[in-house]
Amino acid sequence: MRLDKKFVLVVGISLGWALLVSAAFYRMARSGTRSRPASAEKDVVVATQPLEMGAVIKADSIKSIRMPEPLVPRGSFSKKEDLLDRPVISPIQPDEPILEARLAVRGSGGGVAPLIPPGMRAISVRVNEVVGVAGFVLPGMRVDVLVTGRPPGHEETMTTTVLQNIPVLSVGQTLQVDAKSQSIKAPVVTLLVTPLQAEALTLADNQGHIQLVLRNSTDHQRAETAGWQVSQLYGQVRREPPTPKAPRPAEPRSAEPRPVAVPPAAPARVPETPSDGILVIRGNQKVVETVGSKTGGAQ
Repeated sequence: MRLDKKFVLVVGISLGWALLVSAAFYRMARSGTRSRPASAEKDVVVATQPLEMGAVIKADSIKSIRMPEPLVPRGSFSKKEDLLDRPVISPIQPDEPILEARLAVRGSGGGVAPLIPPGMRAISVRVNEVVGVAGFVLPGMRVDVLVTGRPPGHEETMTTTVLQNIPVLSVGQTLQVDAKSQSIKAPVVTLLVTPLQAEALTLADNQGHIQLVLRNSTDHQRAETAGWQVSQLYGQVRREPPTPKAPRPAEPRSAEPRPVAVPPAAPARVPETPSDGILVIRGNQKVVETVGSKTGGAQ
């Protein structure tokens, strides 16, 4: 079998160009690898075990590892001494770098205390399975607080909303929800409130019966309600408490006209007649006739 000379020449030239291009790319890749400097590494403190909210970091719960500097997260720590005895306010998983945002100030205590923001208060209310929305109230949810009682001046019991959109800090001894989000049946629910709301909730718990109403955590709208009375449940008209009437201001007295004393009318003057005469009136003339005389004097 004889091969064509032209065919052999074309194949040889193609192979030669392929070898030249491959050698050029190999040199470029090798030179780029040699010229690239090795990235610097830095010590980063990570957790050795799961750290729940309220836990205090100890020496056996953290370790230090080497990590490339470009991969080191912002807010991490390089020294374990900076983390000891600091409370955890957000769950941390094993081998996860510990960040400043996940920790509270050293000395703020463990448990619920580090989770309370400055200016806020934590108050616990006793509930049962029904009041606690059948165990579906979990940490991180938001609730409304209703109170049922008899207000002063009312003759019947009524229910009204005292607080709205209140965060649930813990349920019983649980500060967070597990991955399965299972319901927790506990007799105590801790709420995060302001000092003024804490006073209102304490008064409501002492004066009546409180109940928690679960709401959507993304619903921050405040509902304006007037409350419900017992009579309204049976279709009767809402009764308003009697309001005391304010005293009516005294009207200014107008100056009354004083009665003018009218002098008594003088009695009509009756002409005197002699004891032995008779007064006779004829038209516009008056004549006195004396008894026994025939004529009298005209007047």
